[in-house]
Amino acid sequence: MSTNATLPLFPPIEPYRSGTLAVDDRHTIYWEECGNPQGQPVLFLHGGPGAGLSPKHRRYFDPAHYRIVLFDQRGAGRSTPLGEYRDNTTPLLIADIERLRTMLNIERWLVFGGSWGSTLALAYGQAHPEACSGFVLRGIFLCTPEEIDWFMNGMRWFFPEVHEEFVRQIPPQERGDLLQAFARRLFGDDEAACLRAARAWGRYEGSCLYLLPQPDLVDDFATETTSIGVGRLEAHYFLNAGFFSEDQLIRNVGRIRHLPAVIVQGRYDMVCPPLSAYRLHQAWPEAAFHMIPDAGHAGLEPGIARALVTATEQFKLQGRFY
Repeated sequence: MSTNATLPLFPPIEPYRSGTLAVDDRHTIYWEECGNPQGQPVLFLHGGPGAGLSPKHRRYFDPAHYRIVLFDQRGAGRSTPLGEYRDNTTPLLIADIERLRTMLNIERWLVFGGSWGSTLALAYGQAHPEACSGFVLRGIFLCTPEEIDWFMNGMRWFFPEVHEEFVRQIPPQERGDLLQAFARRLFGDDEAACLRAARAWGRYEGSCLYLLPQPDLVDDFATETTSIGVGRLEAHYFLNAGFFSEDQLIRNVGRIRHLPAVIVQGRYDMVCPPLSAYRLHQAWPEAAFHMIPDAGHAGLEPGIARALVTATEQFKLQGRFY
């Protein structure tokens, strides 16, 4: 494992196998495998929705031990079509995961997800507990109306200048419902307006991820590929409440409470505030719970990354998390 105190991850690795999987007539998803082909299977679920994969996502896991499976969800990253929100729902993403598991001939896997990835991990586990050996969850997002309103409006209490830039292109008379105002642009026929709205959305989110400013990351979130995936798909899922019933992920925790889990949360997470992680732990007291005192939202915050790697190491050594 790297001894770099600021980035406590395993060294960079490349996939030993990758490919695409047509999951329906509209969507084709990109997938890859890294690490040990005979190792303990682990599934990485990226955030967003729509953020896609990064090479750093492979590095939370010991490649000598784990068979690491990663994929770009519908409409994200190298999956096609980019930013496509039609035929894109949580039940369909869950079905995609099961198709991938079956194709790769994996019986059970450790499920690892942060932010929206934690949402999808919980939803997948509750639908298919028999396919899961445990969970590592970070930056919990339960996709409740309160969390969505916080993202669209509440973050201005801490990032007023960032929020002002976010809403600048929306006329004042439309700002009473920012989500609908952005949706009209993100899903409209004007491609230039769509890209402007997507870039504004990406810059807004990217500016709020870390405890300390990360200008390069903000620029990454404002690129066309990332912003189109994130802006369109986050708006789509927000508009549909994640395709969940009221408080579904908390109500159904009983389906996975028998499985080992660790929850990692940044104390100063402005994108997914700590109350959601606390609520999840209250519903799932058997899960280990780590509140990182000097971290925001991002999985690459040093304290969060260290806790995540510690979790995967303990699942490796003990088969469960104590």
